[in-house]
Amino acid sequence: QVRLVESGGGLVQAGGSLRLSCAASGRTLTTYNMGWYRQAPGKEREFVAAISGWSAGSTYYTNSVKGRFTISRDTAKNTVYLQMNSLKPEDTAVYYCAAQLGILSTQATRYDYWGQGTTVTVSS
Repeated sequence: QVRLVESGGGLVQAGGSLRLSCAASGRTLTTYNMGWYRQAPGKEREFVAAISGWSAGSTYYTNSVKGRFTISRDTAKNTVYLQMNSLKPEDTAVYYCAAQLGILSTQATRYDYWGQGTTVTVSS
């Protein structure tokens, strides 16, 4: 069993930055693909970014965050990060991290473990 806990959310002005963290316990994340998703009020959960497990470190982003967000992982700390720069009001959402084994997927249904989420609010 993997337990994921997100942190780092908050209120920020447009153009600002935040770094979200996803700390894992229960198992090492080394073999897991990790993803970040978000859900804005009244909208469905959407894929944001993912990073592959093992040492591959391949990363994937949804088009709307490319060049602004960076996903990374620190295996020693068993933690995954999402650095968010140049934030926009449309980035406002609850952000969730998730863990998945097997072939990396951007589909939420393929992820086995989820955190409780951290709220990001970007003011204009």
